[in-house]
Amino acid sequence: MKLDFRQRIKEGPILCDGAMGTLLDMYGSGERPHEIQNVKHPELVARIHQEYIDAGAEIIETNTFSANRFRLSQFHLEDRLKEINRAGVEIARRVAGDRVYVAGSVGPTGKLLEPIGKIRLSAARDSFKEQIEVLLAAGIDLLILETFVSLHELDEAIDAAKELTSIPIVAQKAFAEDGSILSGSFPLEVVEHLLSKGVDVVGANCTVGPQRMFSIIRAMYKDGVILSAQPAAGIPTFQDGRSVYHTTPEYLATYARELLQSGVTLIGACCGSTPAHIKAMRKALDEMAGSLPSVAVPPEVSSKTRTIVESGAPAPSDAEGNRSEFARNLGKKFLVTAELDVPRGLDMSSVIEGARYLHRAGVDAINITDGARARLRMNSIALSHLMQRDVGIEAMTHLTTRDRNMIGLQSELLGAHLLGVRNILCITGDPTNVGDYPQATSVHDIDSIGLIRAVKAMNKGLDLMGNSLEQRTSFLIACAANPMAEDMDREIARLARKIEAGADVVFTQPIYEMRTLELLAKRAEQWHVPIILGILPLRSYRHAEFLHNEIPGMAIPENIRESLRSAGNKAPALGVQITKDFLRTAKHLVSGAYLMPPFKKYDVVPQILEALE
Repeated sequence: MKLDFRQRIKEGPILCDGAMGTLLDMYGSGERPHEIQNVKHPELVARIHQEYIDAGAEIIETNTFSANRFRLSQFHLEDRLKEINRAGVEIARRVAGDRVYVAGSVGPTGKLLEPIGKIRLSAARDSFKEQIEVLLAAGIDLLILETFVSLHELDEAIDAAKELTSIPIVAQKAFAEDGSILSGSFPLEVVEHLLSKGVDVVGANCTVGPQRMFSIIRAMYKDGVILSAQPAAGIPTFQDGRSVYHTTPEYLATYARELLQSGVTLIGACCGSTPAHIKAMRKALDEMAGSLPSVAVPPEVSSKTRTIVESGAPAPSDAEGNRSEFARNLGKKFLVTAELDVPRGLDMSSVIEGARYLHRAGVDAINITDGARARLRMNSIALSHLMQRDVGIEAMTHLTTRDRNMIGLQSELLGAHLLGVRNILCITGDPTNVGDYPQATSVHDIDSIGLIRAVKAMNKGLDLMGNSLEQRTSFLIACAANPMAEDMDREIARLARKIEAGADVVFTQPIYEMRTLELLAKRAEQWHVPIILGILPLRSYRHAEFLHNEIPGMAIPENIRESLRSAGNKAPALGVQITKDFLRTAKHLVSGAYLMPPFKKYDVVPQILEALE
């Protein structure tokens, strides 16, 4: 008969099993999710459990890693959640008998949680509770919460488990293969934080191979803490639609020895590992038997142990000196930006000449759009850098979340900062089906609010996951607002979230009526954030009709459209005069103007600026 698990881990190292998905793929059952095999081919799942037990594993993990509501819904299997999780435990229990521990495996939701993503923390916690309740009812001995990249999400899983049970909990974070992260205090801070949550075992698993796992564990070590480590079998290659791992059992066993000597108590393996790897690790454990001390009970951790929110952030730098001139002048003078029409292809001479003209006219910055209307155009960061270098005027660089995933967006931001681009207007972007490539995929890992959070995090020296960047960026963070949205309550709610996320300034869509601007200013005054007024001079009646009827978020008052119709060939001059009159009346409510000269008619800009004299 097996001991109580908490008593067992006091007596010395214990061996967990290896990968389940890898074996299912190897045996020809690569259907996703892997957890569906609990009900479709339970005999195959049982065979894999038995092979790991025969290899020497004392703990087997249920085939339930991805069996939460969010992940199962991707395969339209959420209505079978209870069936899949219950079957996963029942299979493992039949094979384990009374000598091997059955650990309920719980992984992350696979979704971005607030404040970065749209999934509420409470919804994630409810999802974990729903799954863990089934695992507990089916009879697991312990829980292993594993492969959590986000510490906030792991917190939700721990809290969900603590609400339901007092059985042992193993909490494992997945660390990036990044030496700069591991060289600081972050891994140890993770340990202290997780211990403060009341878990029994803390550690790391997946994403890295045995050598990097050894570095992680060394950085996590703390006297009296029960550590776990489950490295992947190296870095995979993608072959015939599946990941293939190449680390040998002998190599993994070598590092198993190193891990045990570094203080690991619960040891196993993750993606790419097989019963052969676990057998080699069993041999290593047996050879070291008696040479390793038993593990002490973890010390009490003060409830004052700080929560990791900005751990690893570098010390403050001279951020003011690194900020853009536009940022330094914001709120001190009336600022003017103007948008340039970016042409197709490589010839940007028209943009450069337009920027030079507007620079001479007294414009403070040039707005460079990022694939506006989902059209193929030059990268906005590259063009902003080119313009700043060759013209000497700052850019207000638009960046959309439509075309890049979380990694790509943050990579672009780092590159922008290195190139001297300091002003970022964060937008979600138009859907691809309105542009040149309607068949293209819209990524939208995050929306504009998530991008604002990413830029704000970088200004603190962190990435979106809270990992240190070693240096802080100094971006001015701009966001967009549409004062003529059909649902203004929703628009204001989103604006509130943008400002809470870190937006420094608001750029509006074009406005043509004072009452619209006054309403926005009134509702936004609680945040004390500068507003840059969007202005688009009208060229003709047809132009006004097109914007009013065909462009979302645009509304041209009927009296303005009618006056342009009556003006005939004098409409362009009338459009400029309407704009000047509006700006003259509105300027006391805003901190600047964002001019959008139509059809490359940049000569209207100095005419409009006469209203500021």
